[in-house]
Order: sequence, then C-alpha cells, then structure tokens
Amino acid sequence: MRRRPWIGITIVLLLGAAVTLPAQAPAARPTLERLSDTEFWTLVTEASELGGAFHSDNFTSNEPNFPTVAARLASSGPHGGAYLGVGPEQNFHYIAAMRPAIAILFDIRRQAVMQHLLYKALFELSDTRDAFIARLFSVPVPGGISRRASPEALWQKFAMTPGEDRARLTANIADVERLLTDTHGFRLTDDDRQSLEYVYEAFFRFGPAIDYSGGVKGLTTANTNFAKLAAAVDADGVPRGFLGTDELYQAVRSLEMRNLIVPVQADFGGPKAIRAVGDFLRTRGLRVSAFYISNVEQYLYNPRSPTAPGGQETNGGWRAFYDNLATLPADAATVLLRVPVGPALVNGAPMMVRRTLPDGTVTTERRENVPFCPLGAFLEAVRAGKVTTQGQATSCGK
Repeated sequence: MRRRPWIGITIVLLLGAAVTLPAQAPAARPTLERLSDTEFWTLVTEASELGGAFHSDNFTSNEPNFPTVAARLASSGPHGGAYLGVGPEQNFHYIAAMRPAIAILFDIRRQAVMQHLLYKALFELSDTRDAFIARLFSVPVPGGISRRASPEALWQKFAMTPGEDRARLTANIADVERLLTDTHGFRLTDDDRQSLEYVYEAFFRFGPAIDYSGGVKGLTTANTNFAKLAAAVDADGVPRGFLGTDELYQAVRSLEMRNLIVPVQADFGGPKAIRAVGDFLRTRGLRVSAFYISNVEQYLYNPRSPTAPGGQETNGGWRAFYDNLATLPADAATVLLRVPVGPALVNGAPMMVRRTLPDGTVTTERRENVPFCPLGAFLEAVRAGKVTTQGQATSCGK
C-alpha cells in the first residue's frame, strides 16, 4: 500500500450542508476545451494552501493492484467530468481509463506540484511513449519501437539501469524549465526550480527501477517500481498503465497539452484548497466523477501518533476532510477510490471485526477495503455517525 500523509484536497461547503443527489441517472457531463496558461497558473497558485512534510519523496506509487480499478473505470465509468486525485503517476492510469474533462491532482508537498509540472513538460515535449520514457530518465531514444508496441516490447528497449549522460540531463532540465517559464509563463521561484531539478535528478539517478522508497530503507515498495507499474496489465492481460498503449498515453498527453491536468498543494483537512477547487469546477458546470484518495485517511485518523509517517495533522484531520468532501459538486455517479484490494487498516494493521453468528458462536474476520465507494452513500453514513474510525471509512461506512 501506498504510504501517504494527509496529502490532499477536496472541495467547498460544510458537512452540515448535505449533497443532494439526483434520483435519476446523471445527465451527460460537460466537457472543457482547455485552460489558458493564465487560468492554469492562477488555479495552481490561488487554490494552493500551506503544505507540510512527508516521510518519503513518494516519487512513484506502490499500489500494484491498480489495474483492477482502472479496468472497472474503463468499462463502466464514471466517465467524463472532473477527476480528483492524490500523489504521483498512478493518477495517470486512472485518468487514461476514465477520460475526464479535467483532472486536479493534490499533494501536501510543493515538491509534488513540481513533479507534476515536470511530467506536464515531458508530455508536451514527447509525442510518443518511447520519447517520454527517454526524456524522463535522460537516456537516448531507442530505435525500432512501433507505436503499437506492447508494454513488454516497449520496456525491453530500455535498460533498468540509471542513465550515465549527465550532459543530457542538464539539457533536458533546461528544455523543461524553458517550456514552463518562457512558453507557458509560469512564475517558478528559485526554490521551485531546485525542487523540480531534485526530482528530475532522482529519475536520472535511479532509472526506470525508481520506486516509492527513493532509496530510503524501511519504506514499503510492494516489490514494484515505475517500469513495473507502467507495464501493468489487468486479469485479462489488457494494459492499464498510462504507458501501456499509445492510445492511453495520448489520452493523458492531450489533457496535459491543453492545461487540463492541474497540480495543487493542499491538505485534505485544510480550509482553503478543496473549497477553491470546488468553486472553480462549479463556475464551469463540472461535477466530480471520481476522487482517488489512496490511503490518506490512515494519516487523518492518527493525527498525533508518533508513528504516523506524515507527522501531526494540524487542520482538523478526518472530520475536516469529510466536511470538505460534502462540498463537492457531485452527482449519483461520483465515487471515492481508495487503495485497491487488501484489508482495511487501523494504525497500519489489518482491521479485525468480531461477529456473533446465529448459533452464538463468536468469530473474527478481516474487514476489506472497498476501492469503489459512492460518495453520496458514504456521506450519509458519516452524517449518521457510522464513520468514526479508519476501518469504518475504508470499508465505505459499512
């Protein structure tokens, strides 16, 4: 499972103001052609709030079971609308599956915002998957790769070892910063540039085997890395990573080219960012289709724990987060996406639930995560007092 702090954000009223869900199926979701550079940067800067620290650089996801969720998103939706997510590249897999009109990605760290701006620049500079991979790791583009290449054939062309040509990295950094500042006009500070260069250096230093730990011992990597995640397939062998097919890659690239994947620095329990994004979506007639929150609740429910990797929550923890959730412009199809597959956790351990059978026998069973959780039903459970623990939350209030 991905270990992530209270990295988050959500959107506008108060828990006391219930979300009214339509009785009938939701209408077709509006689309959005593009954001201007000014609109994009205004949302990045004005929606962001004070950030915090985390125990990991979180360069990549460590959730290898995402293809099960991506397959369902691709086949049954929800599709269109707004996608909200947290963390690094796993968002691209879900975006490619559900094809939203816009995606807004949240993290409590400014460094994560810079990492997504790095990705944005690399998408814009790379018209094919192999070109993207080569730029990401600062290695030469291998020859002989078809646009129709399978994930296996694609990655066989790239060594899992780090790059060696530092001059190439330096040139790539210059290309990225030139595109972001000169072409788009984004006003990066000196600290922003240093942060972006730090992330780019990490991908160069670790190569395609870069993982969640970023070289830090003791962090859970789930025995996966960037290349493995990007090449992942579902149970039927269908590629689900955003680099799995040219079509998936181009779907994400199209949004990046039109300024429609927007990173925001935010705290799930914070007072500003979620609400600002909610206002932004409402002004454009957009509703949230899906909000990928990973295991952020692990940190919101353990705000003062000395073992909580994210440190101490200062903005109100899980209650404030659910207040924010209740302000989302949503409809009957809106879902929360949590860590796919596996047990619900309490303080990092599987949650065990005692049950008394009709014959009086008492048993214990492991409560499982519910990766797809309808937002409306979940908020009803919150209002009814049925969600006051992490385990109740990750099992969707059941």
